Amino acid sequence: MMTRRLFLQSGGALAAGSWPVLGLGAVSGKVGTSGRPSRAQVEWQDCEIGVIFHLDMPVVAGDLAPNNAVQKVFDPRLYDPSRLDTDQWAAAARGAGARYAIFTATHFNGFLQWQSDLYPYGLKQAAWRDGKGDIVGDFVASCRAAGLRPGLYLSTHRNVYQTVWGHYVDWGKGKGTAKQRAFNRIAEKMTEELCSRYGELLEIWFDAGVKTPDEGGPDVLPIFEKYQPNSLFYSSSARADIRWIGNEKGYAGYPCWATMPDHGVGVSHNRWPVELLEHGDPDGTYWSPGMVDVPLRGARGVHNWFWRPGQDHGAYTGDELIDLYYTSVGRNCNLVIGAVVKPDGTIPESDIRRLEDFGRRVRRLFGRPVGEIRGEGNELDLNLGGVKKVDHVVIMEDIVRGERIRRYRVDGMTTDGEWRELCTGASVGHKRIQRVEPAVVSRVRLSVSCATAMPIIRRLAVYSGA
Repeated sequence: MMTRRLFLQSGGALAAGSWPVLGLGAVSGKVGTSGRPSRAQVEWQDCEIGVIFHLDMPVVAGDLAPNNAVQKVFDPRLYDPSRLDTDQWAAAARGAGARYAIFTATHFNGFLQWQSDLYPYGLKQAAWRDGKGDIVGDFVASCRAAGLRPGLYLSTHRNVYQTVWGHYVDWGKGKGTAKQRAFNRIAEKMTEELCSRYGELLEIWFDAGVKTPDEGGPDVLPIFEKYQPNSLFYSSSARADIRWIGNEKGYAGYPCWATMPDHGVGVSHNRWPVELLEHGDPDGTYWSPGMVDVPLRGARGVHNWFWRPGQDHGAYTGDELIDLYYTSVGRNCNLVIGAVVKPDGTIPESDIRRLEDFGRRVRRLFGRPVGEIRGEGNELDLNLGGVKKVDHVVIMEDIVRGERIRRYRVDGMTTDGEWRELCTGASVGHKRIQRVEPAVVSRVRLSVSCATAMPIIRRLAVYSGA
């Protein structure tokens, strides 16, 4: 066991997540396989909560197949979301406490929601704004005005207009054909337009991943790296800066590590067993933290990323979203909530209220710590300056140096001067949140009993939020 101990106390109470990253200037801007993150990955993990907005031609045209899985091309003139308001979207994300937002620039139908001449099925052919609108541009501008990091989603996995279903043309049967090669060039040009026109993006999200040229797919990675060198790429067998957590139910497994195996032959996490996706690999050398994505309308028999009438009851309540927060952000992952957009281009008011309720609850629980410290070593001792009630423990490592903690225990000193166990755990990484049995204590002690190197604690904080 390491014997060095450094005791540091904070002089003021900071909001959750507000500590500066230790040594961030030393982080490489490129993805490596050293078990440490890039700068973009650190920034993404610091965001913690994101909202992804789903809108596509079928919803506006009135075809409400579950989750937009309809194999039909529509008259593009039908696209007229008359009240579309990306400022409202951004405000809804901010209300939820999100620090970034993502828009489905093109989803399964293949309708292009920016100004493009790649093929005649997009906003240039729409009735909306006389064919001159650019939802991607409006969305990015609204995000930046609201203080959100923007990201974009596109699908090369499905594109009904191009008869792509399962990554390949002719409904999955056209791999290696001239028609597939033509679509690959279109996919590359899509990537170039989205990556080059809208400034720096937090991430580019390819639905279900994108095939590489070796797999018969488009060569999009060099385009992404040219125009978005400080962004996140999700994902292909050549690069996966983040990983899908293996479910759409709002939870990661525990323990949950940000590292995955790197066998030198690709890191396409859609191919990994679900158990590995949910937990990661503590001995892995490829940094790829978990993304816990869940539709807001995912409760009470509903699981829909896209709007459908009569499903307002399926939105998670504030209490339910807090439970998802504990099992995602509280387990070293990001929580990405899927918001639906109605045919008129607005978010349902009831969904906005649910997101706002969630944001209020997070702020109430974690807005003001009872006490907090940072430091290095296998033991940190937090003096609360008096007897205080605590019911939550938050631990954050300085992940710039990797995930070092493998086993820990947190104790509190009770009024009789005895140490009482509050909680134990394994992985910490960016953030570990634990609800504990309410206790009245004067000190809190973090003891690391197993670590791969000197623990560097970015933040140890306790709260009384209940």
